[in-house]
Amino acid sequence: QVQLVESGGGLVQPGGSLRLSCAASGRLSSIFAMGWYRQAPGKQRELVARITNGGSTNYAESVEGRFTISRDNAKNTVYLQMNSLKPEDTAVYYCNGLIQPIKSPAYVNYWGQGTQVTVSS
Repeated sequence: QVQLVESGGGLVQPGGSLRLSCAASGRLSSIFAMGWYRQAPGKQRELVARITNGGSTNYAESVEGRFTISRDNAKNTVYLQMNSLKPEDTAVYYCNGLIQPIKSPAYVNYWGQGTQVTVSS
């Protein structure tokens, strides 16, 4: 069983910063990519940022220049540094990983439980 465990959400004022972390654990063989999605009330889940095992990244246009995704391959952990936060960044943030379980020939999409980020004064 593979698990993704997130941490780091919370309440922050506009213009502030937060850092999210997500660690993959369990019976995994390799990780191709990890990323962050978010879902605001009444809206669809959207990609925020993604990073591959080779270090290639892509970001949603709305967060480009404010958010930075990084990963520690040795710890199977991905981070999302969020700066200059805006009220419209308020959402539940979900960690996602494209991970190959042990003894599996295929990569499987895994999700974390989600962490709330609220940007408000």
